[in-house]
Order: sequence, then structure tokens, then C-alpha cells
Amino acid sequence: QRLNLKYDAEGMQRSVSAVILVHQRNHPHVLLLQSGNSFRMPGGKCRPDEDEISCLKRKLSRKLAPPDTHVQPVWEIGQTLAVYWRPHYEQSLYPYLPPHVTKPKECLKIFSIILPEKSIFAVPRNLKLLAIPLFELQGNPKRYGNLIASVPQFISRFSINYLNPT
Repeated sequence: QRLNLKYDAEGMQRSVSAVILVHQRNHPHVLLLQSGNSFRMPGGKCRPDEDEISCLKRKLSRKLAPPDTHVQPVWEIGQTLAVYWRPHYEQSLYPYLPPHVTKPKECLKIFSIILPEKSIFAVPRNLKLLAIPLFELQGNPKRYGNLIASVPQFISRFSINYLNPT
């Protein structure tokens, strides 16, 4: 009932998530937030009057930026990696919009984030920031969930080259 009223007033919910790749031990890792036993990518729900890029920058600053205003990171939003749809008020997200659905309830866009060479993060006390290697995410939906376990497929279209600083 409450969700129907909110949908009637604001329309489809728009959400954003970030895939942040880091280089650790000569292998790509994805930064994830852990709360208890659950993992999630940084991001969240957009305000009704806000575009996705501004929303993602706001969410990243809120969850990952240090409180010191002198060290605020500049978030460079990369390409859209995936778009998922929630056709009804249920948990399931689909990487396509089913043809019989004319009014989806939510659209989730997943973006890549391009970090500078050095970054400083600050995470709220109730969360942990973990760097998870891609090989651990691959085929591990029981631990990380279907969406996060699909991250290696999202970025497989890119060629990742690491340069060793000397």
C-alpha cells in the first residue's frame, strides 16, 4: 500500500551503484561495503529531482569521503556497466525489462568509477570497506548476491592494464 502511494506520487524509483576497481597484489579487486554478513556496492536511491550522476557522486561522498573538507575526492564517473529493472514490488532485479511490464517499479544503473592514483576513504563505523578479488566474486552468488557476483561479466568487455610504478 505504502509503496503504491509512493509510486503514484514520485513514479519509478531510480537507484545507482558504483563498481570501484583497485589494483592490489597484481590483480583487480572491487571495493565493496560490508555490513554484518551482507555485501553491497556503494550507491543508493536517487531523489526525484536528481540525475543519476549527481546522485552517485552524492552517495559516494556520503559513504566514502573523509569528513575533512580539504581532502574531498573528485569522483570521476565512467561508463554505465549495467542496467537492472525491478518490474514489481519484490526482491528480484532483472537485466532486462520483461515485455509485459509497462510500468517498472525501479531502475538500477551500475557505473564504473575511475579513481586517481591515490585516494583516501573514510567509512561509517557500521560498515567495512573491503577489496574483494574478481576471481572470488566470479560464480559466488551465495556469498555476495547475484548482482555483485556478476561484476566480472560487467567489466569483461574492458581490457585492464596495470602499470607498475617504479
